Amino acid sequence: MDNTRFDLPRYLAVLPLFQEMTPAELQRLAEGCRLRRMVRGDNIFRIGEPCEEFHVTVMGQVKLYAISPAGQEKVIELIGPGNSFAEALMFTGKPYIINAQALSDTLLLSVGKAAVLGEIERDSRFAMRMLAGISRRLHGLVHDVQAYALHSGMQRVIGYLLRDLPEEGDDAAEMTLAGAGCAPMCKDESVPPRELRVSLPVSKATIASRLSLTPEYFSRVLHELEGAGLIQIDKREICIPDPGRLARHNMQ
Repeated sequence: MDNTRFDLPRYLAVLPLFQEMTPAELQRLAEGCRLRRMVRGDNIFRIGEPCEEFHVTVMGQVKLYAISPAGQEKVIELIGPGNSFAEALMFTGKPYIINAQALSDTLLLSVGKAAVLGEIERDSRFAMRMLAGISRRLHGLVHDVQAYALHSGMQRVIGYLLRDLPEEGDDAAEMTLAGAGCAPMCKDESVPPRELRVSLPVSKATIASRLSLTPEYFSRVLHELEGAGLIQIDKREICIPDPGRLARHNMQ
């Protein structure tokens, strides 16, 4: 894709990693970037290929996955719009250790290693922001490992459905209490719960793999939750009438 048709500095400026950069710095960084349009099924990189850049999903969906010796696919992470991947590996000088593939028509921004190193040398604050981003990714992966080891399949599915719950407001407070195994205090029963709508960004089989579940088990849990009146399913759209009630069900 022709970079002149896409305002790269303006897009970079809205990403958390680059928000504090000056226009001159953004322009310099943009010169080390490239944009690619991928169609569903296109490989972005494969295990063993050299890693000389990190990537940002501008539009679409990307999956990071590995293949077992038996040929089974394990989805490691799903990368939606505005999220980046492969930052940490880029600094190691080693080849990719996982695969990446577009799950839908995707616009991908790749930021070259040389451009990143140049900005780090000019401003150490940029290095701190890179480290913060890498730390968030590590924290997320550790959280996933804990969930797979300690949580039931039902808990993993409910946790996934509630992943985008706002961090502010009454619903968020109720989720925190439910997650701690406590009953919410002073709940005004006259106030109707705030409905939450979740759109599954990819196929149920892909999400099941991400949660280390079989597609059959994932579907069974969804139908059990629907049968209990906790969710309503319309293809890939899921309505959660009462997120607090769903969270409390997670503790049973």
